[in-house]
Amino acid sequence: MIYDVLIIGGGAAGLTAALYASRAGLKTAVLEKSPGLGGQISSTSIIENWPGNQSMTGADFSQKLSEHAKKFGAQITTFAEVNDADLTSNPKKIKTSAGDFEGKTVIIATGAHEKKLGVPGEDEYKGRGVSYCSTCDAPFFQDKTVAVIGGGNSAFEEGIFISKFAKKVIIIHRRDEFRAEKIVVDGAKENEKIEFMTSKTVKEIKGNNSLEKLVLEDTKTGETSELNVDGVFIYVGMIPNTELFKGKINTDERGYIITNENMETNIPGVYAAGDVRKSPVKQLTTAASDGTISAVIAEKYISEKK
Repeated sequence: MIYDVLIIGGGAAGLTAALYASRAGLKTAVLEKSPGLGGQISSTSIIENWPGNQSMTGADFSQKLSEHAKKFGAQITTFAEVNDADLTSNPKKIKTSAGDFEGKTVIIATGAHEKKLGVPGEDEYKGRGVSYCSTCDAPFFQDKTVAVIGGGNSAFEEGIFISKFAKKVIIIHRRDEFRAEKIVVDGAKENEKIEFMTSKTVKEIKGNNSLEKLVLEDTKTGETSELNVDGVFIYVGMIPNTELFKGKINTDERGYIITNENMETNIPGVYAAGDVRKSPVKQLTTAASDGTISAVIAEKYISEKK
């Protein structure tokens, strides 16, 4: 079968694209490498910035969005990790662990993954005190002292969530000022369980059978110190999931796919949406917007080729 639209990635951008494409009557397939759908947002504890819905869990949002896309006939295949992609052929060919797929157009919505600190002990203590997912691991730190590394929205939002379990949360940031939105920062500052350490970077993670302390360096004085903690949650940025497309599509120096305002890449019939593409803002709403635009433009491309 040759699909009208092949969507690589089952996060907010990919599922929104699937909703719009299938609703337009296009044969649509979503290829998701994980067992579940929703991407990063599926593990988010609370979503409070989706218009018209004051609060919901990431898991609920992901389930509703996937069900919405399926309602209009989108085919969703999980455990479909892409091994190779021929984006210039006609039709375009995508090889996955779940089989080979062909499509008239392709929407790349592979998202991004957490950036590591890259310090000694990080890999050694992953799962033994080092975590990148509060929803997954925060309950293990009941009445413990936990550090959160980062200064953006994710660090603050997840720090607030972790404080529901931990007795103390210390947010550590390398600068004096935070990148997170004021309302998020204010919420953390009002939380009695949350403390802040600025102008500090983590140089090493130490422990025995599990994490016990962080070695910190003052970014102004260069002095080092140790901080006793039971766990650390790392939120220091994201890396786009574009390794597969290197040399096949135009990206910036960080690996984000370059598109125009129509989500069009340098290859006709190939689009990018969500966190995987170069954009000034990366939010749930912008991912959905990208997915919408890419599907609508893909439908126009297909119509013009008939």
